[in-house]
Amino acid sequence: MKVADILRVKGSTLFTVTPQASLWSAVQTMAENDIGSVVVMDRGEVVGMLTFREVLGRVHDNGGAVGDGSVGAAMAAPRIVSPDADVMDLRRMLLEEHTRYLPVVDGRTLMGVVSFYDVAKAVLEEQSYENRMLKAYIRDWPEQEQVGN
Repeated sequence: MKVADILRVKGSTLFTVTPQASLWSAVQTMAENDIGSVVVMDRGEVVGMLTFREVLGRVHDNGGAVGDGSVGAAMAAPRIVSPDADVMDLRRMLLEEHTRYLPVVDGRTLMGVVSFYDVAKAVLEEQSYENRMLKAYIRDWPEQEQVGN
């Protein structure tokens, strides 16, 4: 299974902000749309990711307030993945780098964002499908002819 397969099932809704946007406006976007991240874009390029982890870091630094900083001051450098990447490689990357969200970029075009949740769901669905196919195969297994009759 490829990353592009996950995006096909997930859909193509994207939420982006600019580095100059206020951190508060990005938090509002994330809360209103029930999402854990936004992609930070500047002049058509992915320049960062803002996730709840970075937001919580700023809230901590500001003594419990989001503050009036910009997205650019809070964002993390993006780790980008290709739509052709294998999901097993993606799983390994997410685990090793302790990352929950990765932008998917084809050339210079942002295709979407895959999350740890998206990957877990896709793998579970794939395994469930394989399990159903194996059970159907076993159920339809032809009876063995008895030897020696």
